[in-house]
Amino acid sequence: MKDVRLLAEAFAPGQFLEPFAQAHPGLGGICTFVGAVRADEAVEALELSHYEPLTLAGMNALADRALERFELMGILIVHRVGEMRPGEPIVLASAAAHHRRAAIEAVDFAMDHLKSDAWFWKREKRAGAWHWIEPRAEDHADLARWG
Repeated sequence: MKDVRLLAEAFAPGQFLEPFAQAHPGLGGICTFVGAVRADEAVEALELSHYEPLTLAGMNALADRALERFELMGILIVHRVGEMRPGEPIVLASAAAHHRRAAIEAVDFAMDHLKSDAWFWKREKRAGAWHWIEPRAEDHADLARWG
């Protein structure tokens, strides 16, 4: 089972996690990562733009690849777009599996792809001015691990 959502409004991760867990009776574990806008004093806001015809389709394809690659019972990916404030969740990736390793690796796989190989353009507002953010060399190295 996969559940992939693209949201333009703020969300609370717990609103998705409990239903996700309940949908997978007999699971051995769930691994979850929640990424939030950095609460750095200099960051005033973060904005994620995207190309709508490709974004949700690409996120669904990523979830399908994770389901095929790892022994999962299910995967959940929730991603925000639009303008966000420090501390607000940006992304939630969660995987349910019979064994922890599959869940942990699936979430790592999904996040590496969402961070460096996705359909989002990111910029931060600092000192009243917007600045584009590109993936770092470390982000590309993380992605390369998956072949």
